[in-house]
This record gives sequence, structure tokens and C-alpha cells, in this order.
Amino acid sequence: MSHFYKVVILSLIVTIYGCSGQSSSQQEGDEKLNSEQALTLSKAQIKQAGITWGVLTKRTINHKIKVNGLLDVPPQNLISITSPYGGNLIETKLLQGLHVHKGDVIATMEHPDYIQLQQDYLENKGQLDFVKEEFERQKELMKEEVNSKKTFQKAKADYEIIRARVNGLKAKLELIHVNMNQLEQGHIQKSIYLYSPINGYVTKVNVSVGSFVSSNTVLFEIVDTEHLHAEVNVFEKDVSSIQVGQDVTFSLANETRIRHAKVYLIGREINKDRTIRVHCHLNEEDRNLLPGMYLTAFIEVKSAVVNALPNEAVVEYDGKAYVFIADSGTNNQMSFKQVEVKVTGKESGFTSIEDNEVLNGATLVFKGAYQLLSALLKEEEE
Repeated sequence: MSHFYKVVILSLIVTIYGCSGQSSSQQEGDEKLNSEQALTLSKAQIKQAGITWGVLTKRTINHKIKVNGLLDVPPQNLISITSPYGGNLIETKLLQGLHVHKGDVIATMEHPDYIQLQQDYLENKGQLDFVKEEFERQKELMKEEVNSKKTFQKAKADYEIIRARVNGLKAKLELIHVNMNQLEQGHIQKSIYLYSPINGYVTKVNVSVGSFVSSNTVLFEIVDTEHLHAEVNVFEKDVSSIQVGQDVTFSLANETRIRHAKVYLIGREINKDRTIRVHCHLNEEDRNLLPGMYLTAFIEVKSAVVNALPNEAVVEYDGKAYVFIADSGTNNQMSFKQVEVKVTGKESGFTSIEDNEVLNGATLVFKGAYQLLSALLKEEEE
């Protein structure tokens, strides 16, 4: 116990007044702190305890809603890499955490089907030249009415079928990034390459060199952390207070740094836990952050001019808040009356409370309220 407690509680006389007028036996049976109790201290005790006082003032305090959430990225910034066609993974240097640039080769694959596609393209491309010439020839003969309409139509159909086949094969080859200029010169690629579609970090490597992967297998996942955002869950009862553009402060788990964001989008679906997802954009990008990190945030929903006291002036006990009114009393003593208040918010070292006529113009304890409360509780225990 501190020296102050010994002075106030053990050594000196502390007189407690109950505003309800209960008998001493009734007071001993009351387990909770009575409202508007008081105690009297000498000027020497007050000085020794360092008790100070002031008056209730008006301050502008922002009301904040506490929410939880996590960091996330837009869908276009989280890419799953697959191969358009199944094949054998021949080479990759990707490791989790490695940074890659858009256009970097991230894997080399081989399979006989890749060679067959190129061969089919070259064969049909050569056939296309022949049927095209035949179609043009039959078209001219048709104008001169030398050939039959049926012969012309067959030539036209053969040309359109082969042309469609060539275009289809070309599209398939472009999906696996075959160099079409070299292919049309007769150079068939044995290997195909997969390229990174974005700048980002590798978050998953699901395959090993030498393994066969099908077309629906996710080989790698790459995330671009440049546009991370905060996804927070706001309870249904608080959603009406949320507006686009409101300031948000947040901190990550095991981090003391305060980061800043703004409300960007408000969800339109209520989750099973009666929350709504709110999308917030970070004011400052940080590439060291990762999707999935948990965070605690405060959304500043409004500001108001309210009655405010320093945080030290308001003490809490058993789910209730109290302040102490100082009465000048006699020359050698001062009386302190405890009064229950309703707290409405806290910010920047100040606590806002609801209007209370008793407090208007009263002298309130700013420093030492906790010691006064402890003295009252100690006296009740005795």
C-alpha cells in the first residue's frame, strides 16, 4: 500500500457520508459503492496526496467505433498461375517470398502435345494455302459460268474449314506463348514458358520440378501488395453511422504503430454474425505488409462538442463511472463527494460525459480521484 493510503486510511480520520441516510448496519451489508458518498480530508492530506481540481469544460471529441478485420488485396492483385495445357514442369526458380516482375519467366514446361499442336498448325497452314488458291480459282470460273455452283460451294467450304482450323490452332499456341514468327519459318519449340502476369511476391509454390501438372492445377500464387486494403467487420447496429470518406486508424497484431486509412466502400450484405464488411483504403502503401494480417481499427464516425474531463478525473468501479466534487469546507478540511456519471467517449487524454446539472460550475477533482475511490472502498471493507 502506498504512503498516501496509509496516511488517508490507516493513520488519519476519514469520515464517509452516505447520501441515502442508511443505518450503519445497512451500510455494512451493501456490497456496491453507494452513489454520492463523500469523505473529508485535511489540507495537509490533500497536499501530501497531490490532489488537484478544476471545472468541467467543453471540448470537441470524435466518436469512434472499434472494429476488427484483416488486410486483403483486390482480386486482380492475387494471381493463381496455371498452365493452359497439362505438361511436365522442367524448370522453375520460384520460392515463397521471392519478388518477381511482370513478364519474368517463372516456369519451363515440356510435353509431346505442345509439339503436336505446332505440327498440326504447320500442316493445316500449308493446306490452307492450297484450298485458298482452289477457292479463288473456282470463284473466277463461277463468274464465267464455266463450273457448277456445287463445285464452287465445295471449294468455299473446304477453304473456310481449314481457315477456321488454322485460326483455332494459332489461338491455342498463343495461349502457351509459342513464337509464331519462328514457327511459321519451320522452327518447332520443344519447351514452352510461363510468365508472371504482374509484379508481386510469390506466396505459394505447389509443384516440384519433374512433376506432371494438369491444366487445372495451380502451380504458383503471386500477390501484388502495392494496393493492400483493410477489410473490417462493422456490427449491424453501427452501420448507419458509417460513411464513405471517414477516417480510420488501425494497428496490426503485435504492432504499436498507428496506421491510417479511409472508408472506401460499404458492403450491402449482412454476414451470419450480423456484421457488414467495410472496405478501407490505406493512406500510405507498405510493401512489407501481407494479405491476411489481422488488425484492430477505429472508425471516426462523428465529432461533437461535449462535456470533458481529463481521463484521471473519471474512475470506474463495478461497471460504473464516478467523479469527485470538491467542497471548500473549513480552513483546515475539504470535503469530496463522489458522483456517478455516464461516459460517452474518450480521446486524446480526455473523457466525455453526459450532461449533469450537479457538475455544472462545480469544483471537480482532476488528479487523485482514484486514490479517493480507493479510500472509500477501503473504509467500506472495514
